[in-house]
Amino acid sequence: MSLLRPRSLRGWLISRLAIAQVIILLLLYVGNAAAGAWLWLNGSIVDVAYERSSTDALANSVKRSASGKLYLAPTRELQRLRATASGFWFIVRDRQGQRLTDGAPPQEVQKILLSLDLIDAARLAPYTEKPIPALATVQWVKTDAGPVQLIISGRGRATLAQVASIMGSPALLTALLVGVAIVIVLAIITPLTVRRALRGLDQTAEEARQIDVDRSGARLGETNLPSEILPFVRTINDTLYRLDKGYEGQRRFLADAAHELRTPIAILTTRISALPPGAARSRLLEDAARLTALADQLLDLQRLEQQRVVYADIDLVALTEQVVLDTAPMAFSAGYEVNFEPETPSLMVRADPMAIGRALTNLVLNAINYGGRSGSITIRVRSFGWIEVADQGPGIPEADRDQVFEPFHRLKQDGQGVGLGLDLVRRIMRLHGGEVTLAQTNDRGACFRLSFPLSN
Repeated sequence: MSLLRPRSLRGWLISRLAIAQVIILLLLYVGNAAAGAWLWLNGSIVDVAYERSSTDALANSVKRSASGKLYLAPTRELQRLRATASGFWFIVRDRQGQRLTDGAPPQEVQKILLSLDLIDAARLAPYTEKPIPALATVQWVKTDAGPVQLIISGRGRATLAQVASIMGSPALLTALLVGVAIVIVLAIITPLTVRRALRGLDQTAEEARQIDVDRSGARLGETNLPSEILPFVRTINDTLYRLDKGYEGQRRFLADAAHELRTPIAILTTRISALPPGAARSRLLEDAARLTALADQLLDLQRLEQQRVVYADIDLVALTEQVVLDTAPMAFSAGYEVNFEPETPSLMVRADPMAIGRALTNLVLNAINYGGRSGSITIRVRSFGWIEVADQGPGIPEADRDQVFEPFHRLKQDGQGVGLGLDLVRRIMRLHGGEVTLAQTNDRGACFRLSFPLSN
């Protein structure tokens, strides 16, 4: 990122405004200089500059001797003035009445010499619409010899510094001070103005960050936004509306399908139960149970997404014992031993009993499906708010431990489940302010742990 090509819109606006301000100030200074040059070339200030050049040259030449007498030092400027100025003359007077003269003053000037004591500075010339050379200039100046009055005629060569000092210095100084003041003010005001103008965009960005898959119907606000941004925001809102409609249709389909499947699955389970006992019957009953669990998982997801959770004070020990009793026949038929190990006779938490029961059931079914069909399944209730479901199967590889709770993620593509059980458990625990983790144990197999916040 650079000053000329900033990545942020705020930086882009501030940098462009700053560059524009610098260009405007430069144009003001250049315009001031161009106006002075034009006046100089047009002749509007030439005479004044020439007259000042003569006065400066004469003033620099006036000296006073040790005895107090005035004299003229032969400076280069005075010599050049005498050589180049036609009809050059001057009179130098001090307050003690000493006088130095050179050349012949015009008759008009000689008539008013006695009145010059009352004049501090003057330019003697008749009135005309266009400036003309003066007959004489009168000015009291400070020299090495002290204050003297110079009455002078003659036009020397004006320097650029003299022209600038006559017409340019005050304007240039004023423009410089105004420019500095403008730069300081704009350096403070510009970022504040840009920040205020984009405040609505910051608010919209915050609203966009809060949009999640669980928040249907969320839209970006359109207030306090620049008109150039509104089409983009409206396009995003239209896209969110289409996504919500598609997602809602998908959820309705899953919910309807789960409801419709429960009846034929129940009929299928009843007919399988009427078959003669045997290995084939047991396997068919397991498959039917998995279908029932899948339908229940889809309905539970629909229920959680609609926030249909009812909290109450429940006993985790009693609830866990009931889940063990409900799932034990399936575990026994699959070849497992089932152990229920509560550390305390009662453990009260505030939760939705149906949702927690479903979470526990999913963990036990997960152990039945992936426990290797041998060994035992142990369900423990710990006094500090844990419920653990452990099996003695092959366990979960280290590479899959971070993804095991993702929806539709399965360790084996063996047709057992669709990968919704652990995701459902995680959602349920988050709604209750707890969490589900894959615990590290010294035993072989997998151990899933539900952690509940205990009531004070």
